[in-house]
Amino acid sequence: MAAVSDRLPAFPWDKLEPYKKTAAAHPDGIVDLSVGTPVDPVPQLVRQALIDAADSPGYPTVWGTKELRDAITGWLRGRLGASAAEHRNVLPVVGSKELVAWLPTQLGLGAGDKVAYPRLAYPTYEVGARLCGAEAVVYDDPTELDPAGVKLLWLNSPSNPTGKVLDKAELVRIVAWAREHGILLFSDECYLELGWEAEPVSVLHDDVCGGSYEGIVAVHSLSKRSNLAGYRAAFVAGDADVLGELLEIRKHGGMMTPAPVQAATVAALGDDLHVVEQRERYAARRAALRTALEAHGFRVEHSEASLYLWVTRDEPCWDTVAHLADLGILVAPGDFYGEAGARFVRVAFTATDERVEAAVKRLG
Repeated sequence: MAAVSDRLPAFPWDKLEPYKKTAAAHPDGIVDLSVGTPVDPVPQLVRQALIDAADSPGYPTVWGTKELRDAITGWLRGRLGASAAEHRNVLPVVGSKELVAWLPTQLGLGAGDKVAYPRLAYPTYEVGARLCGAEAVVYDDPTELDPAGVKLLWLNSPSNPTGKVLDKAELVRIVAWAREHGILLFSDECYLELGWEAEPVSVLHDDVCGGSYEGIVAVHSLSKRSNLAGYRAAFVAGDADVLGELLEIRKHGGMMTPAPVQAATVAALGDDLHVVEQRERYAARRAALRTALEAHGFRVEHSEASLYLWVTRDEPCWDTVAHLADLGILVAPGDFYGEAGARFVRVAFTATDERVEAAVKRLG
């Protein structure tokens, strides 16, 4: 076991503990803006669907129920503009982090193979490469990579941590390059419903992929759009051959989404009202925090989508973390996401209205 764990970087969040203690000592308590975990209620119709499916004594299937596949394909066609989506193009997963971490292993990658991901990125892309012994490589523009040995290319739009969005023309160019070089492209689109100053587009959109999903797969989650992080409800969609292979592997591995969660996912994908309401909550919190941070001397970069503000005071990120912790506010240091983030911090706006208001007052 040590041989596997030794491949992995130190778990970054442990480094925040001293600053968390400092922030928690504030007389009015901590405002934790470090992790983008939902705090608002799970929509009632989703909870009811979970309750109604609670009597599920049998094993669920890895591919999911017909109702779930209908719900996913319907959402793909209606929301993402993926008009050719069929059942064979979808596969439920047990939360998107599990998929990201274990995908290179399930694809059979290993020593001598390369997994590429953005220079500023969610740390689990690197973890997935390390778990299987592949080489992790970073990029600014994926089409400038040496394609030799690159077996898996990760896109992330909207980006975590920066909120940057790749526009349709960029996606068309990257998809064409990956196909030209026979590189499997996975696009992490878990924040796609949360565009603020840009309209995120999926790689599965007809205008991007030409109506063919050959060589491309999109990753989606209900954690952010529907407050379902605790349900571990997510799915992948795209190339039927790739998903068929993953389905067979995951059957052997017992990677099944629980039946009540499948039913809850059907309900969540079938309702747009709760998504609109949640967006309104986040929009208000985002506006309040952005105004307060800028007045406090921060500069906001990118942040046109997602649940975060990517900000800097042009100083080392840990100095910023310490400064805000003294105000009772905990944020994530930018170097958690790569060396290029060493002078930034990531500020989540997923706290309650009351805690966001407290942060705004402290920054004032």
